[in-house]
Amino acid sequence: MMTVAELVAALVVDASYITASASSAQAFKTATLLKTLSVNSLITGDVGVGKKSLARYILPDAPMLDASNHDELLATLESSNKVIIVNIENSPNIKKILDIVYNNNIRVIATAKSSYYNEQADKLFGIKFNVPPLSKRPEDVEQLVQKFIKEASLLFCTKENFKIKNFKPDLTQNSNSLRRQIMINYLLQDINESELIDIIQNYLIDKLGSNNDYKNFLHLYEVPIIKAGILRFKSQLQLSDKLGLNRNTLRKKIADNEKYL
Repeated sequence: MMTVAELVAALVVDASYITASASSAQAFKTATLLKTLSVNSLITGDVGVGKKSLARYILPDAPMLDASNHDELLATLESSNKVIIVNIENSPNIKKILDIVYNNNIRVIATAKSSYYNEQADKLFGIKFNVPPLSKRPEDVEQLVQKFIKEASLLFCTKENFKIKNFKPDLTQNSNSLRRQIMINYLLQDINESELIDIIQNYLIDKLGSNNDYKNFLHLYEVPIIKAGILRFKSQLQLSDKLGLNRNTLRKKIADNEKYL
């Protein structure tokens, strides 16, 4: 039975680690079991699937360090009896790290990419489990979208509803790319012309300098207006009329910007 402190920790991790799908719920169940055991564990999975959230849930008070910070990690291992090591595949000297962990009986929860394998690490970690990508956890995606919308609303101090009708989740980096996508979309849906001009200006200011910049960056205007027009008017004939262009000119612009459309 969970103590009050463990229950609070569970609620905290639930806020960042969604357990709507069967696979994520099973990973959380394994993490809950590990809280009660003195076992070293390796959590694998792609970036943004929730590995660090689960590791922090298992060892809420342990220092968390990236394995690439070798000297800092060595110093921490000298003064701690438990530690979270993230991205263990990035360690420049994994043998030395694992030898210290083994010899000093240090409790370790580590994270790594799904393909990671090291023979010595395989012997050290008594429990290993993988967290699937969000593309295989559609139930979690739905809840994460709502969670990030709430975050965006608080961040931008607005109660405006997120226009989700044509929204296609970007899961290339799982929750990382999804959160970024929602934050950007939430900001842009309420942006005014002056703010939009400032954004484009800031984007261009360090990129200008060639002898053909007007033509090189014309797509930043043409592509959005063509894409928006096609979505709104549903046909090139209507779009050409609304833009005041003849159909051949519109077709040429679409062909010129084909890689962006």
